[in-house]
Amino acid sequence: MGSLVGIDFGTKRTGLSCTDPLKIIASGLKNLATPKVIPFLKKYCEMEEVDTFVVGKPLQKDGSQALVEVDIKNFIKKLQNQFPSQSIERHDERYTSKIAFQSMIDGGLKKKQRANKGMIDQVSATIILQSYLDFKTNTL
Repeated sequence: MGSLVGIDFGTKRTGLSCTDPLKIIASGLKNLATPKVIPFLKKYCEMEEVDTFVVGKPLQKDGSQALVEVDIKNFIKKLQNQFPSQSIERHDERYTSKIAFQSMIDGGLKKKQRANKGMIDQVSATIILQSYLDFKTNTL
């Protein structure tokens, strides 16, 4: 039984998260420059069994697609080519960056630590993945 990997894609940086093998809880994994994500995931998948990649789906308040969606679809094509045996799911990521920032404040992180945009991406990826898990749990 493999885990899930959450991806908060950005054109410059991408946050990654993962679940435990039982797919109960999401945890932060890494934040990387976006060109380094696929090579990192190749190494990660050699060490860990991964069933599914959950890629955030950024939507506007009105439900329309965000401009970055074109870049995300290109990234997903690369992901599919490199990992044909893993499935790829999409999950709404509206407000995850704001929620991530607020959770960092609530968690007591200092202002300098909260300024680390990579940390926000990683926390956002964790929120996306946990939200996906919660959604799956409540709809089955």
